[in-house]
Amino acid sequence: QVQLVESGGGLVQAGGLLRLSCAASGRTFSSYAMGWFRQVPGKEREFVACISWNGGRTNYADSVKGRFTISRDNAKNTVYLQMDNLKPEDTGVYYCAAGWVETMDPNYDYWGQGTQVTVSS
Repeated sequence: QVQLVESGGGLVQAGGLLRLSCAASGRTFSSYAMGWFRQVPGKEREFVACISWNGGRTNYADSVKGRFTISRDNAKNTVYLQMDNLKPEDTGVYYCAAGWVETMDPNYDYWGQGTQVTVSS
């Protein structure tokens, strides 16, 4: 069982930056691939980025490539999403997720409660 808690969301102007964190409970965090997804009302949850269990592989949605960076610190049981040059279309609730394989599909076993990111124009 893994519990995930996101933090770091907020209101920022376009062009600004935020760093999201996702703290995980449990001793097996380093065994899990991790993903970030986002969702806006009325739309399906959208893939943002994912990272393998050891950080050796990452993948990004085309819309965030070159602006967002996913990383993890297994010693701290935490995964991060550094978001630079934010755009209004990045607005949404951001969720972190844990699973056995890093994937763009929302087929993860555990999810956090989400943190709101709002980018004003």
